[in-house]
Amino acid sequence: FFSSPADCPDSVPSSTETGGTNCLAPGGLSDSQVLQEPGDRSHWCVVAYWEEKTRVGRLYSVQEPSLDIFYDLPQGNGFCLGQLNSDNKSQLVQKVRSKIGYGIQLTKEVDGVWVYNRSSYPIFIKSATLDNPDSRTLLVHKVFPGFSIKAFDYEKAYSLQRPNDHEFMQQPWTGFTVQISFVKGWGQCYTRQFISSCPCWLEVIFNNR
Repeated sequence: FFSSPADCPDSVPSSTETGGTNCLAPGGLSDSQVLQEPGDRSHWCVVAYWEEKTRVGRLYSVQEPSLDIFYDLPQGNGFCLGQLNSDNKSQLVQKVRSKIGYGIQLTKEVDGVWVYNRSSYPIFIKSATLDNPDSRTLLVHKVFPGFSIKAFDYEKAYSLQRPNDHEFMQQPWTGFTVQISFVKGWGQCYTRQFISSCPCWLEVIFNNR
């Protein structure tokens, strides 16, 4: 699953509103547009940032083939988590936030979507295409700093589709979602059984059209 990191060009994808208001940034998508228009080819994925059980900010739509997700400016062109309005007072959340640093880079390649860990701490990833499709419980994969992993494989994701699965076709994030946590892991090997217990994490929803 792992490979050495490759240099990727910086990009500045359009963003949905990253604050707490209902205003739209130019070229962005509202939450309702993202959900109601899954076949829109203008974006290949949307990203949601969560702190424990609370989503912080709006959905971030991605059009360019590469996206940096980081915490502090000026550590890249892309999705700056530090600019989002968060009311979370948890000391653990604040501690993990301070360790996100350069964060990650998402890159859409011909063979799928790769995640490169640019930070100084491990990240943890769960994806349906990283495991045996017959597995009852998906594993959470640990990715060390400086390494990358093919977190999503389109061909494998389509193979997970069941015949006449109407819900699958109408809901592109069914089997097309990757979860990524910073610093703290979850699952069978950790005290946190669910990602919603992690201090800082991402949900990446892929467009399947």
